[in-house]
Amino acid sequence: MLTAVIIFLLTYLVLAIGRLPGFRVDRTGAAIIGAALMIASKSISIQQAYAAIDYNTIVLLFGMMIVVANLRLSGFFTLVSALVVEHARRPIVLLAAIVLVSGFFSAFFVNDTMCLVLTPLVLEITRRLRRNPVPYLLAVAMAANIGSVATITGNPQNMMIGSFSGIGYRAFAAALTPIAVAGLAALVVILFLIYRGEFRRENALTAEHQPVTVDRALLWKSLLVSGVMIAFFFAGWPVPIVALAAGALLLITRRVGPETVYREIDWPLLAMFVGLFIVVAGVERTALSANMLAAAARFKLEHTAVLTASAAILSNIVSNVPAVLVFKPMVAHLPDPRHAWLVLAMSSTLAGNLTVLGSVANLIVVERARREANISFWEYARVGIPVTVVTLAIGMALL
Repeated sequence: MLTAVIIFLLTYLVLAIGRLPGFRVDRTGAAIIGAALMIASKSISIQQAYAAIDYNTIVLLFGMMIVVANLRLSGFFTLVSALVVEHARRPIVLLAAIVLVSGFFSAFFVNDTMCLVLTPLVLEITRRLRRNPVPYLLAVAMAANIGSVATITGNPQNMMIGSFSGIGYRAFAAALTPIAVAGLAALVVILFLIYRGEFRRENALTAEHQPVTVDRALLWKSLLVSGVMIAFFFAGWPVPIVALAAGALLLITRRVGPETVYREIDWPLLAMFVGLFIVVAGVERTALSANMLAAAARFKLEHTAVLTASAAILSNIVSNVPAVLVFKPMVAHLPDPRHAWLVLAMSSTLAGNLTVLGSVANLIVVERARREANISFWEYARVGIPVTVVTLAIGMALL
């Protein structure tokens, strides 16, 4: 039992730091090594390790990655961005449009992926319009996090929570969409106030029409499959099965090589999930799990404010996916687990906006934009801190 606790703590330490000092081991590697050590030390048997993996989450994430890959390869997101530029005549309108696009599509197609897609497009837009790219890039990252709160398919931690809690797609969206909408509106206001100089220059935006290359056949096929998939989600069909079926349909094609789609899939993220499921299952069999349950009762995690603060803090230490797995055994024993799962989804996601290290989505934007826009830790934090405080307050009030 002591061995399992040590493996768990060391794994989460590397997750918190980001890399194993002195070695080329990242978070995915730490999760895989931790899982292997759990099995090798007999803290958990190989059969128990297989049983610990939540295949619904893995299948859902995998299916969604294939769907998003096809939308991206078809040129859909580039086309949407071009339409935004053509119709946004003022800087504040452009900001609101970017927030809306990033937030809306992140709700259905995973926030990290949307940041990968939108960051280079926003850089191109601001370059053509000769605007300061920083507030618009921050809008991409923060809107992606806020918008992803709305549904089970918005981000990886929501996918896990949807699987663990059994809350239906429609019920989940009904509870959390108002928080996402109010949060996106608050983000526009906060960015406007902090970057007043950028938005007070109310000269009209003029950009020449840029032709967009799209694969029309793949575009319409991807949109049709995506629309039917989302309709089935809201109709109450099993989310993982629908997502996998949608991905499978899109792989039946004569136009796109399968290896092109496979390159779009985040295999390290899937591997990290598998490893973390096993690591957490190993520690759940120890006294540490019982101590965590006692701590939950002592600190009254059933209260919305307490659970929100706890999840927000832990999410910024070890990232939101590992944080959700830590809370998993405790939430099941709270008086109202359904409410607690919704609070955990809200707080672990919105907490990602606090600092640039709080979410993978943030890091994607900052790294991909580094050559053209240097977003420092403090530049991000002066927006991220008020956005996180305000949106968490909105979430607590509405829940």
